[in-house]
Amino acid sequence: MKKVLILEDEVNIRSFVVINLTRAGYVAIEAGTGQEALDRLRENPDIGVAILDIMLPDMDGFEVCRNIRAGNKKIGIIMLTARTQEMDKVTGLMTGADDYVTKPFSPAELTARIDALFRRVGGDSSANTEVLVQGPFVLNTRNHSMEKNGVRVRLTQVEYAILTLFMRNPGRALSREEILNAVWGPDFEGELKIVDVNIRRLRIKIEDNTAEPTYITTVWGFGYKWGA
Repeated sequence: MKKVLILEDEVNIRSFVVINLTRAGYVAIEAGTGQEALDRLRENPDIGVAILDIMLPDMDGFEVCRNIRAGNKKIGIIMLTARTQEMDKVTGLMTGADDYVTKPFSPAELTARIDALFRRVGGDSSANTEVLVQGPFVLNTRNHSMEKNGVRVRLTQVEYAILTLFMRNPGRALSREEILNAVWGPDFEGELKIVDVNIRRLRIKIEDNTAEPTYITTVWGFGYKWGA
């Protein structure tokens, strides 16, 4: 049973999303305020994906996202907004969101984004465990964990997917398009900016000095390279 939280204060939009998710086989959990959304998450810890509107009556979606990420790194988060400003997209991703969808959106687009997040949240069902060890990092594909110098680094599912891609391709320059296709899927219709923002977020978590990154280096005009 795949549960999706829909935080949207406009009833008509929320009902529209709920109807389409139910048709797609999901169990929709509704919330109209930020606090209600946090309460629903506590009551339903098995929610796999949360859809968060930004403009809310009690707190903005960014604050809700930060609250969720403080206690749950695994859940997939999609920001849902009518705004088109670049800063809103970046802010949402930097607060811990995995993706964003701009209103107006098609039901097929939103469902595709949710499907992709559930595939990542579900992880590898295979019993084959791969442990990747490079420099100070140890990544375990069975439990989706990563340690640096023996200390656990808490990653979102998107961050984990990016690091796994890097550690399976050490020293190889990966284009932004290649990273986007590998992590978000070939049908993803968002912008390349989502790759750059998640790299920035990862650097904050794993680099000793984000001003001079040594593990995830930039290949100017192309993409990024892993050099642990």
